[in-house]
Amino acid sequence: MGEYASSDAAAALARAQELSSMVRKRTAWYVRYQVVYGCAAGLLVLVIGLVKAPFGPAIGSGGWAATIAALSVYAARQPVARRGFGRWHGILIGTWALLYSAVLWLGLVFFRGDASWWVPGAVVVSLPGLIGGYLEARK
Repeated sequence: MGEYASSDAAAALARAQELSSMVRKRTAWYVRYQVVYGCAAGLLVLVIGLVKAPFGPAIGSGGWAATIAALSVYAARQPVARRGFGRWHGILIGTWALLYSAVLWLGLVFFRGDASWWVPGAVVVSLPGLIGGYLEARK
């Protein structure tokens, strides 16, 4: 009977490792999500800050709404999310929101149309997505 139990345990362990590998591969979508999010955030901050009003804010806001809608549909269609996804995603969005708000508010009040503010600001706003994508790819 001990031999039977050890073969069951070995089979269960092999199956667990197989499932873990499959889940790890199937959660790679979130790396792409974060990189697209980061790039779109940076690009749309540049549009909002450097294209004259009302076109810059209108195009930037509309582009951002379309990006979020597309990314939301993409995320909803994924079959697997790794453990801790909700917390990690909340940190990404929260960090981005703080940076985005600061860059936009200061930029629109004090640096309207000034590329020396908006280019570094766009880089800063894109960092949560890009760093998050890098860290997620390493997991």
